[in-house]
Amino acid sequence: MAANTGHTSGSAEATTARPPMVSLNAINKHFGENHVLKDISLDVAPREVVVVVGPSGSGKSTLCRAINRLETIDSGDIKVDGVSLPKEGVALAELRADVGMVFQSFNLFAHRTVLDNVTLAPMKVRKMKKSVAEAEGMALLERVGIGAKAHQYPAELSGGQQQRAAIARALAMAPKVMLFDEPTSALDPEMVSEVLDVMVSLATEGMTMIVVTHEMGFARRAADRVVFMDGGQIVEQNTPADFFDNPQTDRARSFLASVLPH
Repeated sequence: MAANTGHTSGSAEATTARPPMVSLNAINKHFGENHVLKDISLDVAPREVVVVVGPSGSGKSTLCRAINRLETIDSGDIKVDGVSLPKEGVALAELRADVGMVFQSFNLFAHRTVLDNVTLAPMKVRKMKKSVAEAEGMALLERVGIGAKAHQYPAELSGGQQQRAAIARALAMAPKVMLFDEPTSALDPEMVSEVLDVMVSLATEGMTMIVVTHEMGFARRAADRVVFMDGGQIVEQNTPADFFDNPQTDRARSFLASVLPH
């Protein structure tokens, strides 16, 4: 945890200074008869990194996708930087521009170069000049370590490079918060660390992040808080040290026993 001690103290200061960057209040969501989110409430402070863990089917990805209304909710309220999520239209598009999203599958436009993928939204949504968007896009690609790939197409990149391009694309909108929905689960094992390293650097720079992941090492290394979900509910949440070394519930203990090396 030494890597993010300064980051944690920054988030504590931010918590007292301003309201949550993301606030979920009594969120419920059904898929037919399946009650996938059960009265979920969660506040994420500015600059805080919250890592959401739990077994498959526990509602983690649905929760992540609800925060920018890729999934609608049945009841409850979600606020980003104090503003309730609009249901549709221009206001929703504007709010989504403030919420970067990185998916399990990279979702890059195959027929556009990597740089074009990064600059498209700032030019269309933020009305940024092409020259400015390209200069900022190149800086972001350098930041995630793939500046040399700017003029190649996604199919010419490895999975890890494509995911780093997807992170640069999300950052190009200067979002207030970044959502990561299992960003490494589609990658070969040797490519996982290159993506996680970029995410750790974002965390230490103070980006507000909500990360759904199976990577327990990342959770221990970069999180300010670990949220453990099971059966559509938040069962337990704590600092990484306390969650991993001293879980409070039997369910968390059995989960950790199944996923941590013995």
